[in-house]
Amino acid sequence: MSGITYDAGALIAAERGSTELWALHRRMLDRGVRPTVPSLALAQAWRSGRQARLARLLRGCEVAAFAEREARAAGEALAASGTDDVVDAGVVVSAVARADAIATSDPDDITRIAMALGRRPPIHVV
Repeated sequence: MSGITYDAGALIAAERGSTELWALHRRMLDRGVRPTVPSLALAQAWRSGRQARLARLLRGCEVAAFAEREARAAGEALAASGTDDVVDAGVVVSAVARADAIATSDPDDITRIAMALGRRPPIHVV
């Protein structure tokens, strides 16, 4: 594992004060790993400027842009997996590109998409 990618569920867990997610985040930072947040996942989780916990988490993360190349790869991942959640597909495509683990609250869909791409990244359920 080179790093870790957070999906929207992980971001929501951070905002809710999940001790599990915050402990994982601290372990990553202590190891010198800066977690990645795909911009699509951030869009799904961000609701207002009053999300202090989420804003604090993001200060330790790298937000990855979602450009045309990633959009096409996510669409192909949806077709291959038979799923329809663009954000989940974007998270998987982003994580697979870096050989990252994925922190998620939805391991079933994330795993299904990853397996359709012939990958099996480590999953941290939060």
